[in-house]
Amino acid sequence: MKIEQIYTGCLAQGAYYIESNGEVAVIDPLREIQPYLDRASKDNANIKYVLETHFHADFVSGHVDLSKASGATIVFGPNANPDFEALIAVDKQEFKLGDATITVLHTPGHTMESSCYLLTDKDGTHKAVFTGDTLFIGDVGRPDLAQKSDITQDDLAGFLFDSLRTKLMTLPDDIIVYPAHGAGSACGKNMSKETFDTLAHQKATNYALRADMTKEEFVKEVTDGLMPPPGYFPLNVKMNKMGYASITDVIKRGTTALSPSAFEAAANETDALILDTRSAQDFAKAFIPNSIFIGIDGGFAPWVGSLIADIEQKILVVADAGREQEVITRLARVGYDHAIGFLEGGIDAWKSAGKELDSIVSVTAEETADKMNEGCLVLDVRKPGEYNSEHIVDVENIPLDFINDNMASVPKDNPVYIHCAGGYRSMIFVSILRARGYQNLIDVQGGFGAIKKTGKFNLEATACSNTY
Repeated sequence: MKIEQIYTGCLAQGAYYIESNGEVAVIDPLREIQPYLDRASKDNANIKYVLETHFHADFVSGHVDLSKASGATIVFGPNANPDFEALIAVDKQEFKLGDATITVLHTPGHTMESSCYLLTDKDGTHKAVFTGDTLFIGDVGRPDLAQKSDITQDDLAGFLFDSLRTKLMTLPDDIIVYPAHGAGSACGKNMSKETFDTLAHQKATNYALRADMTKEEFVKEVTDGLMPPPGYFPLNVKMNKMGYASITDVIKRGTTALSPSAFEAAANETDALILDTRSAQDFAKAFIPNSIFIGIDGGFAPWVGSLIADIEQKILVVADAGREQEVITRLARVGYDHAIGFLEGGIDAWKSAGKELDSIVSVTAEETADKMNEGCLVLDVRKPGEYNSEHIVDVENIPLDFINDNMASVPKDNPVYIHCAGGYRSMIFVSILRARGYQNLIDVQGGFGAIKKTGKFNLEATACSNTY
């Protein structure tokens, strides 16, 4: 029996490939399905099941396309109601996979259809449990995403408490826990960088699995400090329930090469967003006016989902040579299917064509210290938890996550020095406001990490913060 975790860092997401005696189950696949098909072909095996732990909010799953390509049965747990053909399992239903058995454990709480999959070998030994967004390493799934008029956040948290204690914590201590996400995902608030663990270690270290914890304590702690979910989450849930366009078609359209003139015409005619995915400092030196920076080498897909409000927005891409398809694929992972082409030859071609360029001033932390001493304003765009942990005295926090709601708080007439943790988010922040007429925003290279190293700033922490 083979268990392979296929981890995607950009989404902090784990998919799983399980093979036993020529039969394969894939759990929570990414939208690009070819790697799963290739693995099965290499193993001379058939994909029998595509198992979904729930309707994902933070990415578009590959279940529909993988089922079509392989003939595999899509399986959801109880309460699921997809618009496509799928097997809706009952609690404790068993599925044979070669010499192994997979048992459905219905674990409502994160969502009402949330389910885990218990893997048992041919000798009847419980080997692993695939916990989706029910149980993470160091945390549990947030219970606020599936609220309805008759089901509150606290109701969901109560269901989650019961699911953990009656379905998961009763499993053998040496069983391996394989979750759907790790640190960096917005589906929880305190996840570990580790991507799997024993149940015994989680019982000993995960705050939500304390043996003496009451349901009331659990509800309070699990719901405390949750930031609002990104706006694209319900749109991804809808796509995962209703189906979606083939990723092959999405990639073909998005990788249409456009000359500078054709690119400019497309931007003018379609009102497309120009998305520049190069490095932050390359963007700062020269970019197409009114384009937005979200670098492919950062938390690209989640930031796209958080900051581009319209999931059907037409997008034109500026990318480093050879990375255009990667950009389109990663956009599609979070449901942004309407990229209509990329700038052939990149920014150099734009320059050679004599087209207009813009730039952003980016300075060192030392220069920022000097300017702050002269009275210039500094703004921190990290998350509240980062800011509260340590920040420059008297510097305001406006998290990038909520820039669309809070941009009016940013002074427009005087210079403002913008920093994040390392320089990625600050450039996104500056680019978004630059496109909206803010001309006096200055990026701080290296962010708070560089600021601390200078020793030139007065720093402080805000006590007792649980906001992530």
